[in-house]
Amino acid sequence: MSAARPAGPHYRVEAAAPAAHLFHATLTVPRPQAGQRVSLPAWIPGSYLVREFARHLQKLSARQDGRPVALQQLDKATWQADCAPDSPLVLSYEVYAFDNSVRTAWLDAQRGFFNGTSLCLRVHDQEQRPHELELVAPRAFPHWEAATGLPPLKVGKRGFGSYRAADYDELVDCPVELGPFFSAEFRAGGVPHRVVVAGATEAFDAERLVADMQKICETQIRFWHDRRRPPFRNYVFLLNAVDDGYGGLEHRNSTALICARRDLPRRGDPRKGDGYVTLLGLVSHEYFHTWNVKRLRPAEFERYDYTQENYSSLLWFFEGFTSYYDDLLLRRAGLVDDTAYLKLLTKTCNQVLQTPGREVQSVAQSSFDAWVKYYRQDENTANATVSYYTKGALVALCFDLTLRQEGHASLDDVMRALWRRCEAGPMTEADFAAVLRELGGRAYTRELAAWVHGTRELPLKDLLERLGISVLEEPAQLQQRLGIRATETQGIVLKNVLRGGASEQAGFAAGDEWVGVEVAGQGWRLAKLDDLLLYAGPHRKVTALVARDRRLLRLELALPPAVTTWRLALRDPARAQTWLGPQG
Repeated sequence: MSAARPAGPHYRVEAAAPAAHLFHATLTVPRPQAGQRVSLPAWIPGSYLVREFARHLQKLSARQDGRPVALQQLDKATWQADCAPDSPLVLSYEVYAFDNSVRTAWLDAQRGFFNGTSLCLRVHDQEQRPHELELVAPRAFPHWEAATGLPPLKVGKRGFGSYRAADYDELVDCPVELGPFFSAEFRAGGVPHRVVVAGATEAFDAERLVADMQKICETQIRFWHDRRRPPFRNYVFLLNAVDDGYGGLEHRNSTALICARRDLPRRGDPRKGDGYVTLLGLVSHEYFHTWNVKRLRPAEFERYDYTQENYSSLLWFFEGFTSYYDDLLLRRAGLVDDTAYLKLLTKTCNQVLQTPGREVQSVAQSSFDAWVKYYRQDENTANATVSYYTKGALVALCFDLTLRQEGHASLDDVMRALWRRCEAGPMTEADFAAVLRELGGRAYTRELAAWVHGTRELPLKDLLERLGISVLEEPAQLQQRLGIRATETQGIVLKNVLRGGASEQAGFAAGDEWVGVEVAGQGWRLAKLDDLLLYAGPHRKVTALVARDRRLLRLELALPPAVTTWRLALRDPARAQTWLGPQG
């Protein structure tokens, strides 16, 4: 009989002061080291930006045997306790929680939420011991419940009580939802799944959402395992419905999601609007991550370093390929038809084709630079970078259609073979290349160099046409024709000026307010951008009146000829079904 593992850290978390947005945490270290060190992570896996969570930690104190223990701060997020070994060390602190996103923590009188990376100090050299999390039921809110993917130890009907994690990684990889919320369960692949929705209105059609989510889960489990069970005992969806928001963050057996309330399905309304389809795509994306990045993952992520950036050049695979499959698997689950799927794919194609940065940065570079570029976007981002999500999805499409047209395999086969080859663990680009060679019957060195590490255009049109998908070119919207991205809510304000476009050549800059236009000696005020064509008439050169830093500028603008955008249409349904239809 094996010896029991030493007792590890214990966290007691209370929603202490909702009005002040403060959680109170008590960390007990049963067997500390002499001079025990603790620290709070600087980032959360899945969101590649150093967010400095320690900036929200306050009132940190320590006691041992009932007496105060001195704490020395060693850096921005690390402290050392002047403690003796073995006798329990108790640390007490507060965390300010006012970020209503999926990445950090939130607390008010209506709802609480946190990721362990925001609340749970890491006890150095004890990360591999079992960790316990105790959630205290708030007396002021007797109707609140708690939900998390952590295995329960001793938990009441409302979810409050003690949970156990195998180690620190598992502890901080299981977010916690607190408050009054809708909750329902279903089974997929023989495994219980729970859906938790906070913030929904009375119009929310919960039955429809749960049924559609079950279809997504069943389809993805079959994709990876056929009839075998998935590699988790349970799964929890934590969905926060807000007035305006969108996003998700994957975890090992759960995901935190945020959506606009208007995008939830509504009772008595059978329509499937664009917002609801987008929400289903988000659910599909984060659930696919359960395999592709949480288990099959970059070799650099085998063991997270929570103190600093963890670089990888493979986000084009783990985020991009996931972005490819999220919508495709909606189609295979029967939640969208061919036309709706091609509309989604059209949007992805145009997003990439309308980004000048695709000619500057490869998706491998984009992956590595995520820490300083993708998550820190500015007015020049579109000109200097490309998204590893959107272009990565198109790289996946190119590999999939190439494999299918060469008749040896599909990307589906490659994904499952990688799962087996890497034993659901760390992966390198060499592993991907090896599986491509094995299943595709040849080396794909040229494609990897051009599509992943190069900046040349992808062969999308040719590949799609061969599969029975027509690529139609239609007139683009005026903003794209002019080479700008602008808001028109309170005047016309430029957000981006795209590289090589007519507006850049005229001298426009991000932040400019486009006030009016002069044509043939007459001046006109622009209420919206479409007014430009009204006032320009047959003229192809106009003078733009622009406000910049309180100065009025006159910029000579040459209106360019028509710019086209793509629209994908189904030409040969039978041929396309080998790709879009249910897969064996």
